[in-house]
Amino acid sequence: MDFSHIPVMPLEAVDALSIRPGGVYIDGTLGGGGHSALILEQLNGNGRLIGIDQDINAITATGKRINIEAVHDSFHNLSDILREKNIDKVDGVLLDLGVSSHQLDTPERGFSYRLPGYLDMRMNQDADLTAYEIVNTYTQEQLTEIFFTFGEERYSRRIARAIVNTRQHTPIETTLDLSAIIEKAVPRQRDGPHPAMRTFMALRIAVNNELHPLDEALCSIVKYLNPKGRISVITFHSLEDRIVKKCFNRLAAPCTCPRDIPYCACGKTPELTVITKKPILPSPEEIAHNSRAHSAKLRVGEKIHETTKTPSQKRL
Repeated sequence: MDFSHIPVMPLEAVDALSIRPGGVYIDGTLGGGGHSALILEQLNGNGRLIGIDQDINAITATGKRINIEAVHDSFHNLSDILREKNIDKVDGVLLDLGVSSHQLDTPERGFSYRLPGYLDMRMNQDADLTAYEIVNTYTQEQLTEIFFTFGEERYSRRIARAIVNTRQHTPIETTLDLSAIIEKAVPRQRDGPHPAMRTFMALRIAVNNELHPLDEALCSIVKYLNPKGRISVITFHSLEDRIVKKCFNRLAAPCTCPRDIPYCACGKTPELTVITKKPILPSPEEIAHNSRAHSAKLRVGEKIHETTKTPSQKRL
């Protein structure tokens, strides 16, 4: 199957990078290459673009459509990737977090609660942990925690209990098996989302360890930006967006000392200017064309020129 993916807010996300001819840019979530294609257009044969993706299918398919320097890895390992590429600094990084259309629409990948497939959900198919292992071996308490923390699922305990009761008699192997268990365990609202949506999202996040290192990865990325370099991040649910927002605000803060201390004792200087005080949202026209864009939010930050502040300097 061809790797197809409709990029979300492509013009907004790429324009937010303020592409410089001759600059070095990173597409940390290559996917179908939609954002990368736009970056290459603005580079116009100059500069350098590196695309990173955990999914080898994305790299293979996108490489057939655009000429890009691709790396099969995670953007969480950007420091190692840049070291291998002999790159010290970059001028911009774009991250389109979440699952791709291709992954959702390919039944055998196991991401969709609507399509039949083995409970897999690995973005990197070389990884060991699958959704099957979590669903069939984790304790009821562990499942409850995953569903509540990563999916913000109000019926997390009820769903976890139903899973444990079912697997005592037979393993839960497919997406539709799990979806049916959840539908029976959760009262369905007439106009609400599918009852399995939050649980499947939580399992995907747990399988791919999406949130735990995200804050650390963002901080690392900002350190590799040149002055005036930008980071453009698209999120698709509140947990991701909250992490990005808090990280950007923390990096933009000039001081971490208590407000009642008249002098700065920490010596911290801001590293980032938050360009988007409020996130950029997709237009109604885009949502009508691509329903998966409805929950997307774009936040942008710009690296500040490095400065130093002596501890005990008076606060402004």
